Amino acid sequence: MSRISVRGFAVASATAVTAVGSVVGVASGSTAQNNDAESTAADLTLLADIPTGQQAQVQTASLTQQANVQAIAADASAKKDAEAAARKAAAKSAVEKKEAAEAKAKAEKEAKERAEAEEAASREATRDASSFSVQGSYSVAQIQAMARQMVPSGQWTCFSNIVDHESDWNYRAVNPSSGAYGLFQALPASKMISAGADWQTNPATQIKWGLNYMNERYGSPCDAWSFWQANNWY
Repeated sequence: MSRISVRGFAVASATAVTAVGSVVGVASGSTAQNNDAESTAADLTLLADIPTGQQAQVQTASLTQQANVQAIAADASAKKDAEAAARKAAAKSAVEKKEAAEAKAKAEKEAKERAEAEEAASREATRDASSFSVQGSYSVAQIQAMARQMVPSGQWTCFSNIVDHESDWNYRAVNPSSGAYGLFQALPASKMISAGADWQTNPATQIKWGLNYMNERYGSPCDAWSFWQANNWY
């Protein structure tokens, strides 16, 4: 390496950092600063050995290098701060998501418990088929009134939809081709005897049978209605 490059870079590195401070130190009379001034003077001597036309280039190159080092250090510090902030934000987000999930699960559990309690209360409030007086005939309004007292309120619409489609609330309805009978078009019709011997003439007995059938086969009238909608039978 040439004399200019070795000594020039050494001079530039020292001079660019300390020259100004050393001059100020000399003016104030500080011992440490006097030492800096002496060092700077030596550096200036070295700088003087470099041709005048190249001194500015050497100084500029050294200052540029120092600026690059400082920029890299600043970037690393900023990256470190950003990573720390990201970790903190992620931890906070995870806690918030966990709390939200727990709150949702709690709300769903409470809603389910309320629905089950209401359903149980509704079932307890319904009347049994045997509690209705037997008549020679029944109007649609009378049959629907009995059904409303036997079917849980939350299941009524679904239950009614099925009867509407199966028999239009005619408890003596007969399918001429299959022999299906009654409000629910039971097939064979005789299986309604499980609800009572008067299944042919008592709509309350048919309602009891139909409700039991929907609960046992599908879980509820609304589940039976969902199946009916998908298949046009149940």
